[in-house]
Amino acid sequence: MPVDNCVEFGWQDLETRGFLYHSHLTTGMHVVVNAAMSADGKLSSRRREQIAISGEADFERVDRIRADSDAVVVGVGTVLADDPHLTVKDETLREKRRENGQPANPARVVVDSSGRTPTDAAILDDAATTYVCLSEAASVERRAALVDRAELVTAGEERVDLLRAFATLQEQGLEQVMVEGGGELIFSLFDAGLVDELRVFIGSKIIGGRDAPTLADGEGFVTEFPSLDLESVDRLDDGVVLTWCVADR
Repeated sequence: MPVDNCVEFGWQDLETRGFLYHSHLTTGMHVVVNAAMSADGKLSSRRREQIAISGEADFERVDRIRADSDAVVVGVGTVLADDPHLTVKDETLREKRRENGQPANPARVVVDSSGRTPTDAAILDDAATTYVCLSEAASVERRAALVDRAELVTAGEERVDLLRAFATLQEQGLEQVMVEGGGELIFSLFDAGLVDELRVFIGSKIIGGRDAPTLADGEGFVTEFPSLDLESVDRLDDGVVLTWCVADR
């Protein structure tokens, strides 16, 4: 049955329970942001077209992270631009998940305040369960179009309240979470204090462009900048993978 209200899962009156609410998430859910960016920090060109930044070895690395996750999360902009499937590609990894009593693929999550996800999007097929996180501003028509294709999670008035939405996902047993972008969502997750780990492949391309998306877009921080602790540096293909843990988590 579609999930359509966070209140049903016991998260009402969150403003008065903010500390306990946030503490519950940070002790149970582990959120890993994974991205590939150019040497100048761009995720794609100013046309928002997908660009091959990494190679086969990095694709395999990403596939392993997906296979270790309960859910893979993207923003609706990524769905509209790339139409990703977000499934595990390696059959050996899928079989290992089955042996562990898990579905072959992790759940897929789209953060989509107004319900713009196309009904024929690859992410809505039957390869895995898909959750679409909506705000209350999403129209009845868009909800009706999506309700038979995804589990709907409503959180927030005009934009998706990520704390509430992720709490609902956690109630559904999704605790190891991988985020694949885009930059607006990544910024919002850092802003909400939900990110535990950041893994970035930096490729050997220069993309440029003041309007090209970066790793963390959105409004940007002007005070209280999130701090990271560098955990590892690994050369891969023609680039490097940097792994940071978020400080004080």
